[in-house]
Amino acid sequence: MTDHESESGLTRGGLARATGSNIETIRYYEKSGLMPDPPRTGAGYRIYSAVHVTRLRFILRARELGFSTEDVRGLLGLEDGAAPTCAEVKERTERHLSDVRARIADLRRIETVLAETAARCSGAEVPDCPVLDTIGGLAL
Repeated sequence: MTDHESESGLTRGGLARATGSNIETIRYYEKSGLMPDPPRTGAGYRIYSAVHVTRLRFILRARELGFSTEDVRGLLGLEDGAAPTCAEVKERTERHLSDVRARIADLRRIETVLAETAARCSGAEVPDCPVLDTIGGLAL
């Protein structure tokens, strides 16, 4: 425990270590309003509680799953100031899942084109290259 950490909380660095994030990430989420302002010590140091740790872990996990900052805001109930219902969370999640599936389909299509193009390429030291032809002229 550092000089600025007490039994009742963590410094920003301690919060970063506890959640596997970094200090700039915490600052960003504080500025964006996703993380509540922590109380301060008499010396002005921020002191984060277990509630902050739990909330930051939630935010980080939601972002890992691809939810946008605005989606996270909605999941936390910050859009309208009330906790979302399970139906609202499900609707938001299904919309996100649909977007993820569309991106996966796009990536599969890109994979197919790249694999087919790479297979046509001899890799020889010649100026003609099917990969460059595909990039330059064919629509995906």
